[in-house]
Amino acid sequence: MKIYKYEVIVITENINHDNTFNNIYIRLIGTGGQIDTHSSLRNNKEWAPFNKKNKKTGSKVSICSVTSSTSLGKLLMIELHKQHDPSLSEDSWFLARVQVNSPEGDTYNFPVYHWIDDRKVYLREATALKDSDDTHHLSRKSREKELNQRKEHYRWDVYLEGIPHCVKAHSPLCLPSEVRFSFTTIQMGFTGATGITWLKLEGLSDRKDNWTSMNYIYQVYRSRRTDISDRVQQLWRNDAFFGYQFLNGVNPMMIQRCTVLPENFPVTDDMVFPTGRWTLEDEMQKGNIFLCDYKLLDGVKTNIIHDKKQYLAAPLVLLHRTSDDELMPIAIQLKQKPAEDNPIFLPTDSEYDWLTAKIFVRSADFNMHQLNFHLLRTHLLAEVFAVSLLRNVPKVHPLYKLLIPHTRYTLQINSLARQLLISHDGVFTKFAASGGEGMITILRRAQSSLTYSSLCIPDDIAERGLHSAPNFYYRDDGLRLWDIIHRFVQELLQHYYKNDAEVQEDSELQSWIVHIFEHGFLLQDSTGIPNSFCTVAELVKFVTMVIFTCSGQHSVVSSGQYDYGGWMPNTPISLQRPPPTKKGTTSEATMLQTFPDISTTVHGMSTMWLLSRHSTDFVPLGHYPEDHFTEEVPRKRIHAFQEDLKHLNKDIKARNKRLDIPYTYLDPAVVENSVAL
Repeated sequence: MKIYKYEVIVITENINHDNTFNNIYIRLIGTGGQIDTHSSLRNNKEWAPFNKKNKKTGSKVSICSVTSSTSLGKLLMIELHKQHDPSLSEDSWFLARVQVNSPEGDTYNFPVYHWIDDRKVYLREATALKDSDDTHHLSRKSREKELNQRKEHYRWDVYLEGIPHCVKAHSPLCLPSEVRFSFTTIQMGFTGATGITWLKLEGLSDRKDNWTSMNYIYQVYRSRRTDISDRVQQLWRNDAFFGYQFLNGVNPMMIQRCTVLPENFPVTDDMVFPTGRWTLEDEMQKGNIFLCDYKLLDGVKTNIIHDKKQYLAAPLVLLHRTSDDELMPIAIQLKQKPAEDNPIFLPTDSEYDWLTAKIFVRSADFNMHQLNFHLLRTHLLAEVFAVSLLRNVPKVHPLYKLLIPHTRYTLQINSLARQLLISHDGVFTKFAASGGEGMITILRRAQSSLTYSSLCIPDDIAERGLHSAPNFYYRDDGLRLWDIIHRFVQELLQHYYKNDAEVQEDSELQSWIVHIFEHGFLLQDSTGIPNSFCTVAELVKFVTMVIFTCSGQHSVVSSGQYDYGGWMPNTPISLQRPPPTKKGTTSEATMLQTFPDISTTVHGMSTMWLLSRHSTDFVPLGHYPEDHFTEEVPRKRIHAFQEDLKHLNKDIKARNKRLDIPYTYLDPAVVENSVAL
């Protein structure tokens, strides 16, 4: 009688707590039948021990031969059962992948890359298959069962009415283990608890008094600096640097070309061009006038911090491109409605009148940036993309394999944010001017202003009229990165979708976008978000946007938070005095009284420092340590993608050597694959 011998190789990654002392059983399932390993991997003498390491990768492997009297045919899946041994403590097990070498000489890979709890899991063979390609009855049954289970594990929830929905989880520990951090929650808690200690700000977190001098602020700040934050500290009063930050600071999303002055911003030529050298009309026609309008903040109810009412302006800022390509602020109005008690501040005003106006703009920018462009447009949307993927697209689907690396840790970091940052007693709620009721108002208004085109950088740059804005590195690097991602996505998806009809007929793909439209964009057609895909081109553009949002765009609005906010006077998270109602009433003393108090400053610095860090196991954009794709064509596309990213990295580094302040936030080497922190 012929004996068929299958070699089963179980591989775990070299990370903390990746091993298990529980019993592990494996069943091989193929088109011709199935076979069990019969005894546990842990106590079967035929298995090589888990401490056998791959010298190159550090991963641990366990190998066993399983025999059968009949051929299993083409392997379809593995049933893996982790069974708790009552004599041992419960544990989770991080399994990387399983490889099976068949007697016919074929190699089958079964990617996992997540924690395994005490339950049966079914692992599909790695070849990417759309629903229409997955024809075997066992495969189809497994596909259906997987999605039904995932819809139980990943349920939608409403954190706040009027903003994108989120995953249902009372705490990060309630999330399925497969989407949790690969490091322990104890480590994450320790990191959060030591932010103030790391910055050497102990003893200041409870100080409710005001700053008494600029030197005192500097003494506190200098204990933890970055190269860029040092330049910010030196340049924060400078008009050219103030304008520069609208292009290349942590929030390059507010500025737009101004072709017509808003009716509520009655700036005249005499105000801004007193020498008569230019006129606003001519400069607008030439594309030299730019506007930042914070109208979304108008009338927002502000916070009360340490029993003191806080203040938040809703300014309008006019900027002028000079002959030497600097972007200079030329007028600031701090409230939306023009009035006698709402003067238009000008560079020709007194030093502290003009500086105070700029401080109110920077504080408004912080609140707009954190809630609209950071929280809503990266974190919350990334969560919608991830939950919809997990609920509607099985692991064997090419879209899942493409996008799952770009969802890594997103559900857990967002769950932590809802618990520690924006909850009733969260840091943002307690210490930002817009914390509490104001935060809810801003998020809902921001949601109403959300459009598909504003999430696609080529469309967004065009709509804001910024193709000719000078020294705009966010635009330059972002457009190149978008093109690189788009080319990668296009070449990969066209391998699986040969024509538009295949896109239209893919029910799992269509369910994914339907749920995004419903739960992320709240069924609003005005957003321009599609609620179905009709063509391959539509699919490619949308997936490009998803990857860009979860990687490059998040890096833009997150990585530089401490660089530009570590020096508090440049980015006050709250202000204690109202905007001045007439000129000539400001001084250094009133400025110090306006700044947030010491405790608020310290908590803001600590939070921005924590949120600017990379995760402890950072994965750069385009690096895929988890082998979800095993076929030759997608692996070649991934390699080409990585080479394109290397070229962009090289060009950005060369450019940055010439800059006084380097722009690094879209350098692929420092862009994380996902919203992971």
